[in-house]
Amino acid sequence: MTIPDSSFLMDNEASCLPCTPEEERRIIRQLTEAAESNLKEGNLYYILSNRWFMSWQNYIGEDNFPIDDPSTNFRHTNGLLKTADRPGQIDNSHLVKNGNATESDDLELFRALEEGHDYVLVPQEVWKKLVDWYKGGPAIPRRLISQGVVHNKNFIVEVYPLCLNLIDSRDNKQSVIQISKKASLCELYNRVCTIHKLDQEKVCIWDYFNRQKCSKLTASTQTLEESNLQMDQDILLEVQFDGSLSHGFRMDSTGNELALIALEPSRSTVTIAGGPALSNGYSTGYGSNLIQGNGLNPVLTDVDDGNDLSSTMMKGEKGGLAGLQNLGNTCFMNSAIQCLVHTPPLLEYFLQDYNEEINKQNPLGLHGELAVAFGELLRKLWSSGRTPIAPRAFKGKLARFAPQFSGYNQHDSQELLAFLLDGLHEDLNRVKQKPYIEVKDADGRPDEEFAKECWQNHKARNDSIIVDVCQGQYKSTLVCPVCRKVSVTFDPFMYLSLPLPSTVTRTMTVTVFYGDGRALPIPYTVTLPKHGCYKDLSQALSTACCLKVDESLLLAEVYEHQIYRYLEKPFEPLSMIKDDEHIVAYRFPKKHDGLTRLEIIHRSKVNDGRIYCSRGSSEMLNSWDRKLFGAPLVTCLPEGAQTEADIQIAIRKMLEPLLRRKAYFPVNSVNSSRENGCATGVDVDRPVNSYSPQSELKNHTDDMELEHTSYGESFFQLFETDEKGLKCSPIGDGYLIKPGQSIKVLLDWFEKENELYDSSYLEDLPEVYKTGFTMKKTRQEAISLFSCLEAFLKEEPLGPDDMWYCPSCKEHRQATKKLDLWRLPDILVVHLKRFSYSRYLKNKLDTFVHFPVHSLDLSKYVKSKDAGPQSHVYELYAISNHYGGLGGGHYSAYAKLIEDNRWYHFDDSHVSPVNEEEIKTSAAYVLFYQRVKS
Repeated sequence: MTIPDSSFLMDNEASCLPCTPEEERRIIRQLTEAAESNLKEGNLYYILSNRWFMSWQNYIGEDNFPIDDPSTNFRHTNGLLKTADRPGQIDNSHLVKNGNATESDDLELFRALEEGHDYVLVPQEVWKKLVDWYKGGPAIPRRLISQGVVHNKNFIVEVYPLCLNLIDSRDNKQSVIQISKKASLCELYNRVCTIHKLDQEKVCIWDYFNRQKCSKLTASTQTLEESNLQMDQDILLEVQFDGSLSHGFRMDSTGNELALIALEPSRSTVTIAGGPALSNGYSTGYGSNLIQGNGLNPVLTDVDDGNDLSSTMMKGEKGGLAGLQNLGNTCFMNSAIQCLVHTPPLLEYFLQDYNEEINKQNPLGLHGELAVAFGELLRKLWSSGRTPIAPRAFKGKLARFAPQFSGYNQHDSQELLAFLLDGLHEDLNRVKQKPYIEVKDADGRPDEEFAKECWQNHKARNDSIIVDVCQGQYKSTLVCPVCRKVSVTFDPFMYLSLPLPSTVTRTMTVTVFYGDGRALPIPYTVTLPKHGCYKDLSQALSTACCLKVDESLLLAEVYEHQIYRYLEKPFEPLSMIKDDEHIVAYRFPKKHDGLTRLEIIHRSKVNDGRIYCSRGSSEMLNSWDRKLFGAPLVTCLPEGAQTEADIQIAIRKMLEPLLRRKAYFPVNSVNSSRENGCATGVDVDRPVNSYSPQSELKNHTDDMELEHTSYGESFFQLFETDEKGLKCSPIGDGYLIKPGQSIKVLLDWFEKENELYDSSYLEDLPEVYKTGFTMKKTRQEAISLFSCLEAFLKEEPLGPDDMWYCPSCKEHRQATKKLDLWRLPDILVVHLKRFSYSRYLKNKLDTFVHFPVHSLDLSKYVKSKDAGPQSHVYELYAISNHYGGLGGGHYSAYAKLIEDNRWYHFDDSHVSPVNEEEIKTSAAYVLFYQRVKS
């Protein structure tokens, strides 16, 4: 770790002269590294406009920013790149709602901001240094806080502190208190009293969720997060003052002023339908007697979260029709919870006394708190009545176990389900001390014997209601592609994540150029594994274009008429290429590594769309009059090439197919020219000059020589440029090629070049994948759940980032992997992988999937011969749905009340009956099945 030299920084601060870009980059990097090496709760970070930050990055020469981004000062000039000017003052004003706030702590950010897109976070010392250099603001400080429990604890910057709507009972005026959720209730009291200039002893603050007094907030060390206060919720201020009382206070018989405290329910035991008492000693924040009474007529009384649920619940009375309030983008959580609380085995379990199974010692859980919070929420939802429940306490416990769900952003319901089931399992794990078990190989043993041993080993460390009903087992077979070593393992699963067949493969269009100028460029469309790599693309193109045995392909991405990057890493994932990019491939000799690579970029002067500059003009073109066009050509110079004349010959050869002359076809030519017996796909309606009789070629060469001599010694006007296009120098007589160097040249097109050559063949490169009609057509197609399952079980090679270490070869290999279902659980959760993520894009597939509601028979997919009489037929009972896109989507749930044999739609607080034929939609995301008992 490099710590910045303090004397240097002090000297620099004292100097009135600005730093050079290189000095600024070095200082900021050192300060950032120092801050990252000393992470601790309470450290300050500052929010900085990404727009300004990218301009500054451009200025100091960082290259991890997009070219021609509209938010930066970085621009193309005449086809070359120009460094940005020094940015102006820091401007964060567009990030905050109340830019006129006097205190930085009162500045409120717009809620829709995204890190990395709208803003970046910089350590306090970095912010100070940037302000010293550039001034501006406003300053938006935010603190580093810790999230999660010990085993899953991490640091995050609290970009959006808790905003509480304070209602003053004296005049009903409202104000916003912005405070960290890690702040204590005592700090909240201090903040309120300071703002309103009140004596804390005469102040009472209430949790006023849904405009109902839920509980009194006493000035204590309990955090606001632990008090279940939510973003933008109301809190009520009541004040005692001279002889006049605000609402909620009264006089006692002696004349003293007393606060009227709402009656809080007692903390007695809980009994469900005459069952055993559940007294677990946990403070979950619900603060209620869920059900009081005995026998067959228990009484439910609960005032937590503003819900008056006082009613009676007769044994056998239908429940489970209460909705869940949306706490702010929590529809994903509500959807998942409704599916779980309508899972019959879990419902039966959490309505009983599960106190003895709570694992308080498990470091991987939440010491039972998550399980208790879920159990209490389930009991509320299954109490009589349809009053919506606000799952505030449960959300708080979940956020402690999985901190990524602590905010108020939209998340994935399946991701939440995975964490929730895992958390419930760890909190209810009957194994208090997990034994150490050495993982062994099958060593040729029968699958049934080895699978049983693996399951027993798993149960020895993991034994809970979640394992009992939700976990199955699959067989995984890996085969080494070199030594053919076979490795078999049996692993547990909690759910099946099934790909949609249309997402397994990817269609890509790539334009293939000839590196020796033999023919015109030809686009090819190939189908590849979606999770393949560049090597797969190269192999597919080699087959499509009938590549010769002594040839190879060089892949490249073209951006703004230049080679943006060469795709030379064979195991780089195809996900690095997005659909709207332009990918080309150049056919080279197989042994071209030692040759000089020549990259030709085309440039012209344009006026009203027409080239007007004459070669004979003595006036030199100004650089800003020139514009890049077309796709670059790449070739390899032959061995011994040394001078500018060799470059001229190579360029003439590369442009030869573009000559504007009558098309000449080989004797055997038909509708497309052929090479090695493969159709190249050249359209004969366009002039093709790839081949010509030898005599015509000689005449054509003579013509070229005449044109060459009429304009002096050089036929083409060339300029050499560097990799980034920042420098440009003419190539003329005396130019010498350095051995092994790569040369990048700008070729200027004038009137004569456009008379001789048709440059249209270099224009309009096709995109990798053109969205539009094809995508719309795909969305109308339907697939079956069985085809999704078969795609999941299909043998496929591992990805380049998931290589397997072969114990025989002693090396990492890209093995083939085959999954088989071995043991199925009583509750089968099926996740349809509708979402795809890449470096650039997040995409959702709305393909309609036909899934059985009744009699889903998976018998033929279960490979265990020792499955016994257990049924492999399932009935659907719940669905988590996702509507819309990733940015503004919405979740809801369908769930079936088994005893009613009727389906209901749970849309946050709203619950309504729905017909069974209506539940099969293209929004189905996670399916819940229960085994039919044989």
